[in-house]
Amino acid sequence: MEAGGPPAQEGLSSVLRHNLSQDVPAAEFPAGADWINTAEPLTMAGLRGKVVLLDFWTFCCINCIHVIEELRRLEAAFPDTLVVVGVHSAKFENESRTSQVRQSVLRYEIAHPVVNDARLVLWNTYGVRAWPTLVLIAPDGRVALEASGEHNEPLLHSAIAWLIEDAEARGALDRRPLAAIRPDTASTGPLRFPGKVLTDGERLYIADTTHHQIVIADLDGRERLRIGRGAEGARDGSASEAEFSRPQGLALDDRVLYVADTGNHLIRAVEVESGAVRTIAGTGRQGNALRGSAPASGTALNSPWDVLMLNGTLYLAMAGAHQLWSLDPARGVLAREAGSGLEALIDGPAESCALAQPSGLAADAEGLIYIADSEASAIRMFDPKTRRLTTLIGRGLFEFGDRDGPWTEAMLQHPLGIAWNSGNLYVADSYNHKIKRMDLAARTIETVAGTGAPGDPLAEPGGLSATGSHLYIADTNTHGIRRLDLVTGELIVVPVTETDE
Repeated sequence: MEAGGPPAQEGLSSVLRHNLSQDVPAAEFPAGADWINTAEPLTMAGLRGKVVLLDFWTFCCINCIHVIEELRRLEAAFPDTLVVVGVHSAKFENESRTSQVRQSVLRYEIAHPVVNDARLVLWNTYGVRAWPTLVLIAPDGRVALEASGEHNEPLLHSAIAWLIEDAEARGALDRRPLAAIRPDTASTGPLRFPGKVLTDGERLYIADTTHHQIVIADLDGRERLRIGRGAEGARDGSASEAEFSRPQGLALDDRVLYVADTGNHLIRAVEVESGAVRTIAGTGRQGNALRGSAPASGTALNSPWDVLMLNGTLYLAMAGAHQLWSLDPARGVLAREAGSGLEALIDGPAESCALAQPSGLAADAEGLIYIADSEASAIRMFDPKTRRLTTLIGRGLFEFGDRDGPWTEAMLQHPLGIAWNSGNLYVADSYNHKIKRMDLAARTIETVAGTGAPGDPLAEPGGLSATGSHLYIADTNTHGIRRLDLVTGELIVVPVTETDE
């Protein structure tokens, strides 16, 4: 969702002097707005003496998620002079709820203050037009710089250093810590924001996303193996030594479990019996859209969110590049399957069609691939034989809702997961807190679980996997796994418990 771009670093001091000479004061935070990670509401007046960086973001946005890591590095570089304030400006209705913003802050382990700009007061005051947008405020309260999109860290680092030096020379810098900043904490149990789940009919494979681990359990939830030492990183090795960063999608081929290691921009292969982990695609750096094919070991990925094994080929929902990729594990070759790289809802041939943050994959018995295209609130279908992409449900990037019925009238809200079972597609309609069934023959969709209220009983379900008459659900914001009986409609908790062995 990014747009625009920053000024060049060349001549940055001149740009900053010019901007400051305009004497544009930073807008005060809206009265009555909800705050997260603070003991009390912050004010711009109370932040005088600090460099303030406003991050206009929304938690659905992959570009915003990427920028969180850039902000962490800036905060570490200027620990006593920089205050980052996240200004959450919702795209989706679900994102305007403070309770859901707080969950996303915990999920992404954000420690800086966040204000819920639910009515877009600050968004409109600053004339923001894209997520993410960053506004830099000088210690004396004047607007110094604005930049949109990702990869602004070098520019912002230089600008912050200049503002600090300038303010210190004038005796206007305050290095004292802010007592009002108090990061929220929450105890979650064995799982923490699980993103995806997979079953082979005998075991559950769970992406324990914010614990940075993979869990293998029995169908009743009894844990058999926990893979990853629990610290965020990218190390290969044994189950107890390996590291992940916010893993999501899972796919199984014989005794190898493939993992979309989203935060690391990697694809990992896990030996199911031993838990040994090795990297098979990616460099650990964030890449761009792919054209044609490329070697897996030397090609940078961009937030792979789900994986699907189909006829010996591993398909990748490349959320950050808005594309569908494939990986030949035997040859070690990546290829672009669908998507120009533009974030949009455009059907047609593989090279010219467009996706919008694809986040879930499934395949039917005929080998057709179904995609939960989250930012377009859409369900898409890709035919690997004809190499064409078709929209089944969805209207565009800003057309969303909660409506069952014929596909032509149906509306979803940021679906993240999808599963095929016996002629039906099951959709994790994540921001509507529901599971829906798409009848592929009748071309209709209906709700089969969830009321639409977060936590009653579902809260932003992110992953689905079906076996027989059961659908397993990674219910992200309740930190748990649910099982839905597709015959009776009964929805129960699968209590994940550590083994005593």
